[in-house]
Amino acid sequence: MDLSVVVPAWNEAESLPELAEWVDRVCVASSIDYELIVIDDGSSDNSWEVLKHLASRNGKIKAIRFRRNYGKAAALQTGFEASSGEVVITMDADLQDSPDEIPELVRMIREEGYHMVSGWKKKRYDPFIKKTTSKLYNYTARKFSGIRLHDFNCGLKAYDGEVVRSIEVYGEMHRYIPMLAVEAGFRNIGEKVVQHRARKYGVTKYGFDRFLKGYLDMLTISFITRFGKSPMHLFGTMGSLMFLAGFIMAAYLGIRKLVFIHQGLKAPLVTDSPYFYIALAVMIIGSFLFLTGFLAELVNRRSSDRNRYLVGERLNLKA
Repeated sequence: MDLSVVVPAWNEAESLPELAEWVDRVCVASSIDYELIVIDDGSSDNSWEVLKHLASRNGKIKAIRFRRNYGKAAALQTGFEASSGEVVITMDADLQDSPDEIPELVRMIREEGYHMVSGWKKKRYDPFIKKTTSKLYNYTARKFSGIRLHDFNCGLKAYDGEVVRSIEVYGEMHRYIPMLAVEAGFRNIGEKVVQHRARKYGVTKYGFDRFLKGYLDMLTISFITRFGKSPMHLFGTMGSLMFLAGFIMAAYLGIRKLVFIHQGLKAPLVTDSPYFYIALAVMIIGSFLFLTGFLAELVNRRSSDRNRYLVGERLNLKA
């Protein structure tokens, strides 16, 4: 199989027939052997009925239906697991991503040796606030990750098949697949300016809360990529430093009292100093951080199961 096109869909019944026909037309014209995998992410409209009709007419269309809405990351991960193509392309189901980009993306993966090519919607048909927050978010992501991409959150991306079968996407981490790929050792990441089309059907599924979640997820993925395998390196270091700082403060108070006694002066009670309680609190917090790292190491060693998502039905796919 040359290509797997993975499409998460949530209440996109109107756009699915046009998307399927467009992908088929482009791939056939370019002699690309493909499969179109659509994940119905718990849609409340008739998306699943549309997919069943499309799959019955075209055996290249495969579909998976979630019993409830799990989110885009879960849909992508499930699509990745079901894919068999040498190249995997992801795109949104709302027709804002153009399937006409497929042949060039496939060529860049195959001939230029990229592990991943991310789309860049240089000209966007979005409201002013969304474009502004997107620029700020992408600027921060570039500085934070060191990966020189203009549009981390673009849904149109191409991957070498080995990449998607080597990473795990969960929670809201679909925004940071480039960081996950780099962490897995796939560092040859390219970028391509792609066409961004105005939404033709329905309304956007994302609100302002996506902006806040994006930054929280950035902190999470940064922690996971740096300390996910060895959380003790972070918590143990912080805990040890805090405990040492508290111990030095407490030792100072004790030594000061011994000096007073040695000089025959009335020694103040150690507990009369506010520094005693500060030192005690710092040592306790340091101990808790150290224990947190230790317990995280134990959990990390024992946790090997990947996230599973409840799938209700499948079309043209083995269970």
